[in-house]
Amino acid sequence: MREEIIFAGFGGQGIILSGTIVCLAAMREGKRVTHIPSYGAEMRGGTANCSVVVSDEEIASPLVPHPSVGVVMNKPSLIKFEPKLRKGGILLYNSSLIDIEPSRKDLRCIPVPANEMAEQEGSARSANMVMLGLLVKIKPEIASLDSIEATLEQAVSARHRNLNEINKRCLARGFDLDGE
Repeated sequence: MREEIIFAGFGGQGIILSGTIVCLAAMREGKRVTHIPSYGAEMRGGTANCSVVVSDEEIASPLVPHPSVGVVMNKPSLIKFEPKLRKGGILLYNSSLIDIEPSRKDLRCIPVPANEMAEQEGSARSANMVMLGLLVKIKPEIASLDSIEATLEQAVSARHRNLNEINKRCLARGFDLDGE
Protein backbone atom coordinates (compact mmCIF):
# COMPACT_ATOMS: atom_id res chain seq x y z
CA MET A 1 0.00 0.00 0.00
CA ARG A 2 1.19 3.47 -0.91
CA GLU A 3 -0.97 6.59 -0.86
CA GLU A 4 0.26 9.99 -1.95
CA ILE A 5 -1.91 12.81 -0.64
CA ILE A 6 -1.93 16.57 -1.19
CA PHE A 7 -3.68 18.79 1.34
CA ALA A 8 -4.20 22.34 0.05
CA GLY A 9 -5.95 25.54 1.04
CA PHE A 10 -5.13 28.86 2.64
CA GLY A 11 -3.28 29.54 5.87
CA GLY A 12 -5.50 29.12 8.90
CA GLN A 13 -7.52 26.20 7.48
CA GLY A 14 -5.43 23.57 9.24
CA ILE A 15 -3.78 22.28 6.08
CA ILE A 16 -0.40 21.52 7.63
CA LEU A 17 -2.09 20.17 10.76
CA SER A 18 -4.15 17.76 8.62
CA GLY A 19 -0.99 16.34 7.09
CA THR A 20 0.68 16.07 10.48
CA ILE A 21 -2.30 14.24 11.97
CA VAL A 22 -2.39 11.74 9.11
CA CYS A 23 1.33 11.08 9.50
CA LEU A 24 1.14 10.62 13.27
CA ALA A 25 -1.90 8.35 13.00
CA ALA A 26 -0.28 6.22 10.30
CA MET A 27 2.92 5.94 12.36
CA ARG A 28 0.85 4.75 15.34
CA GLU A 29 -0.25 1.89 13.09
CA GLY A 30 3.31 1.00 12.08
CA LYS A 31 3.26 2.59 8.64
CA ARG A 32 5.99 4.68 7.07
CA VAL A 33 5.32 8.31 6.29
CA THR A 34 6.74 11.49 4.82
CA HIS A 35 5.37 15.01 5.23
CA ILE A 36 6.47 18.07 3.26
CA PRO A 37 4.73 21.33 4.24
CA SER A 38 4.72 24.38 1.98
CA TYR A 39 3.64 27.86 3.03
CA GLY A 40 2.91 30.94 0.97
CA ALA A 41 4.43 34.35 1.66
CA GLU A 42 2.10 34.99 4.57
CA MET A 43 0.81 32.42 7.06
CA ARG A 44 -2.87 33.07 7.81
CA GLY A 45 -4.66 33.82 4.56
CA GLY A 46 -1.73 32.88 2.31
CA THR A 47 -1.53 29.60 0.46
CA ALA A 48 -0.58 26.43 2.26
CA ASN A 49 -0.22 22.85 1.15
CA CYS A 50 1.51 19.72 2.24
CA SER A 51 2.26 16.45 0.60
CA VAL A 52 2.04 13.23 2.57
CA VAL A 53 3.09 9.73 1.62
CA VAL A 54 1.83 6.77 3.67
CA SER A 55 3.24 3.36 2.84
CA ASP A 56 3.73 -0.14 4.19
CA GLU A 57 7.22 -0.13 2.66
CA GLU A 58 10.22 2.14 2.73
CA ILE A 59 9.62 5.46 0.98
CA ALA A 60 12.42 6.24 -1.43
CA SER A 61 11.31 9.78 -2.22
CA PRO A 62 8.98 12.13 -0.35
CA LEU A 63 8.12 14.02 -3.54
CA VAL A 64 4.53 13.78 -4.74
CA PRO A 65 4.28 15.07 -8.33
CA HIS A 66 0.98 13.25 -9.04
CA PRO A 67 -0.93 12.51 -5.82
CA SER A 68 -3.49 9.74 -5.67
CA VAL A 69 -5.66 11.81 -3.31
CA GLY A 70 -6.31 15.53 -3.08
CA VAL A 71 -7.96 17.22 -0.11
CA VAL A 72 -8.67 20.75 -1.30
CA MET A 73 -10.15 23.46 0.89
CA ASN A 74 -10.39 26.52 -1.40
CA LYS A 75 -10.88 27.49 -5.05
CA PRO A 76 -7.28 28.58 -5.86
CA SER A 77 -6.04 25.22 -4.56
CA LEU A 78 -8.57 23.34 -6.69
CA ILE A 79 -7.39 25.22 -9.76
CA LYS A 80 -3.74 24.54 -8.92
CA PHE A 81 -3.86 20.90 -7.81
CA GLU A 82 -6.71 19.26 -9.76
CA PRO A 83 -4.53 18.96 -12.90
CA LYS A 84 -1.73 17.30 -10.89
CA LEU A 85 -3.81 14.46 -9.47
CA ARG A 86 -3.18 10.98 -10.78
CA LYS A 87 -5.69 9.60 -13.28
CA GLY A 88 -8.26 7.58 -11.35
CA GLY A 89 -7.46 9.47 -8.15
CA ILE A 90 -9.78 10.93 -5.54
CA LEU A 91 -10.52 14.61 -5.04
CA LEU A 92 -12.27 15.73 -1.85
CA TYR A 93 -13.15 19.40 -2.14
CA ASN A 94 -14.72 21.89 0.24
CA SER A 95 -17.94 22.85 -1.51
CA SER A 96 -18.54 25.49 1.17
CA LEU A 97 -15.81 27.65 -0.35
CA ILE A 98 -15.44 26.27 -3.88
CA ASP A 99 -18.16 27.48 -6.23
CA ILE A 100 -16.98 25.63 -9.34
CA GLU A 101 -17.12 21.97 -10.27
CA PRO A 102 -13.87 20.08 -10.87
CA SER A 103 -13.31 19.75 -14.60
CA ARG A 104 -11.66 16.34 -14.79
CA LYS A 105 -13.84 13.33 -15.51
CA ASP A 106 -11.11 10.78 -14.74
CA LEU A 107 -11.21 11.52 -10.98
CA ARG A 108 -13.60 10.51 -8.24
CA CYS A 109 -14.70 14.00 -7.11
CA ILE A 110 -16.53 14.35 -3.82
CA PRO A 111 -17.96 17.72 -2.74
CA VAL A 112 -18.00 18.20 1.02
CA PRO A 113 -19.76 21.17 2.69
CA ALA A 114 -17.01 21.12 5.32
CA ASN A 115 -17.41 24.64 6.66
CA GLU A 116 -21.16 24.30 7.16
CA MET A 117 -20.77 20.94 8.86
CA ALA A 118 -18.05 22.25 11.16
CA GLU A 119 -20.11 25.33 12.01
CA GLN A 120 -22.99 23.06 13.00
CA GLU A 121 -20.64 21.36 15.46
CA GLY A 122 -19.44 24.66 16.92
CA SER A 123 -16.48 25.96 14.91
CA ALA A 124 -15.85 26.50 11.20
CA ARG A 125 -12.15 26.18 12.08
CA SER A 126 -12.68 22.42 12.29
CA ALA A 127 -13.66 22.05 8.61
CA ASN A 128 -10.37 20.23 8.02
CA MET A 129 -11.49 17.57 10.50
CA VAL A 130 -14.64 16.90 8.49
CA MET A 131 -12.40 16.29 5.48
CA LEU A 132 -10.07 14.02 7.47
CA GLY A 133 -13.00 11.95 8.71
CA LEU A 134 -14.18 11.32 5.17
CA LEU A 135 -10.64 10.68 3.94
CA VAL A 136 -10.06 7.82 6.38
CA LYS A 137 -13.49 6.37 5.64
CA ILE A 138 -12.72 6.27 1.91
CA LYS A 139 -9.08 5.21 2.41
CA PRO A 140 -8.99 3.18 5.65
CA GLU A 141 -5.58 1.80 4.71
CA ILE A 142 -4.10 5.25 5.49
CA ALA A 143 -5.14 5.19 9.16
CA SER A 144 -8.16 4.38 11.29
CA LEU A 145 -10.50 7.00 12.68
CA ASP A 146 -9.45 5.88 16.18
CA SER A 147 -5.80 6.57 15.36
CA ILE A 148 -6.68 9.97 13.92
CA GLU A 149 -8.60 10.89 17.09
CA ALA A 150 -5.81 9.57 19.31
CA THR A 151 -3.28 11.94 17.73
CA LEU A 152 -5.27 15.13 18.38
CA GLU A 153 -3.75 15.80 21.81
CA GLN A 154 -0.27 15.38 20.35
CA ALA A 155 -0.78 17.30 17.10
CA VAL A 156 -3.04 20.18 18.11
CA SER A 157 -1.20 23.03 19.81
CA ALA A 158 -1.98 23.69 23.48
CA ARG A 159 -3.74 26.96 22.68
CA HIS A 160 -6.21 25.16 20.35
CA ARG A 161 -6.81 21.96 22.32
CA ASN A 162 -10.07 23.45 23.57
CA LEU A 163 -11.37 22.66 20.06
CA ASN A 164 -10.59 18.94 20.30
CA GLU A 165 -14.11 17.92 21.36
CA ILE A 166 -15.46 19.82 18.34
CA ASN A 167 -12.66 18.28 16.24
CA LYS A 168 -13.76 14.79 17.26
CA ARG A 169 -17.39 15.54 16.41
CA CYS A 170 -16.30 16.91 13.03
CA LEU A 171 -14.18 13.82 12.35
CA ALA A 172 -17.23 11.68 13.08
CA ARG A 173 -19.45 13.84 10.84
CA GLY A 174 -17.01 13.43 7.95
CA PHE A 175 -16.69 9.70 8.60
CA ASP A 176 -20.48 9.37 8.50
CA LEU A 177 -20.72 10.94 5.02
CA ASP A 178 -21.62 8.71 2.11
CA GLY A 179 -18.47 9.50 0.13
CA GLU A 180 -20.14 9.21 -3.26
